[in-house]
Amino acid sequence: MSSAELPRKEANVLRGHEGAVLAARFNADGNYCLSCGKDRTIRLWNPHRGLHIKTYKSHGREVRDVHVTPDNSKLCSCGGDRQIFYWDVATGRVIRKFRGHDGEVNAVKFNEYSSVVVSAGYDQSLRAWDCRSHSTEPIQIIDSFSDSVMSVCITKTEIIGGSVDGTVRTFDIRIGREIADNLGQPVNCISMSNDGNCILASCLDSKLRLLDR
Repeated sequence: MSSAELPRKEANVLRGHEGAVLAARFNADGNYCLSCGKDRTIRLWNPHRGLHIKTYKSHGREVRDVHVTPDNSKLCSCGGDRQIFYWDVATGRVIRKFRGHDGEVNAVKFNEYSSVVVSAGYDQSLRAWDCRSHSTEPIQIIDSFSDSVMSVCITKTEIIGGSVDGTVRTFDIRIGREIADNLGQPVNCISMSNDGNCILASCLDSKLRLLDR
């Protein structure tokens, strides 16, 4: 997309949260979006028409992140209550709650097959949870960070975390190898390019850093 194709005017304002909005995510095809925030709710919107569709309530504290499966049937969320919630989108029912983090949970992400959720927490860890199992215990814990993990990305074979300790760490889950990129500044968020070749990291020094994988 060239700079000439980028949006230059406001299309809609989505109102309804009773406090700060902490995250907003589009679904896979861009027709809907989810938001979450300080009011302990998740809200589903049609952003193109400015319509609020549904509200999801169950968290005991602020909701910090939300992610939806590619088929739009399930979503996961996390927040200050140290839990990961696995939801049915249509009914608004909580299917399962995953507990195990020793602090607030900052970010969640489904894997490609929507069978595993990976969470990033203040307890300096990434944790993977099996959505198909009735177990609420994590199937994998990655705890090589030295400060809060703020963001997570997932590929077919890797889990990538960005941390306040200034690193972006890539874990190859096939062979158990870890690669650490030390950015020298606390990392607040990471995002992967569509082709998977680059990672964009936002840091607390108000700079974006592009990493070539």
